Amino acid sequence: MTEHLNLDGDGLLLRLFIGERDQWHGKPLHQAILLLARERGLAGCTVSRALAGFGASSRIHTTKIERLSMDLPIVIEIVDAPEKVRAFLPALEEMVDNGLATSNQSRSTSTVTAAPEPAGGNGRSRREPLPGNALLAPRTGLA
Repeated sequence: MTEHLNLDGDGLLLRLFIGERDQWHGKPLHQAILLLARERGLAGCTVSRALAGFGASSRIHTTKIERLSMDLPIVIEIVDAPEKVRAFLPALEEMVDNGLATSNQSRSTSTVTAAPEPAGGNGRSRREPLPGNALLAPRTGLA
């Protein structure tokens, strides 16, 4: 069965800044948040590991200094309808002891189609751009 997720319209983008070492019940916090967001049916969640950054302590964490690369910044971005993101906040408040959250209104202009994975597939969803949206169109050849 093919599942369509229409992301066209107003949304809320929530950004969480946490540390790579942060844990939740014995597993990495970023992984726990990602799995919970999927379980709750949120439209999208992306986890990114930063190259460098600092937080409230003003201590710089970077990949360039070995002793400071043990707790690199992690940025988690969650996007969906404002009411769904806001409903997810109490769970995040329980999970995150030390971090920062920001939110921005977002405007999405694409439809995502998740087709069943073919045998031997790579597990990726297929994007179908809205008519006239050339920026999201898949590449068809070499430029």
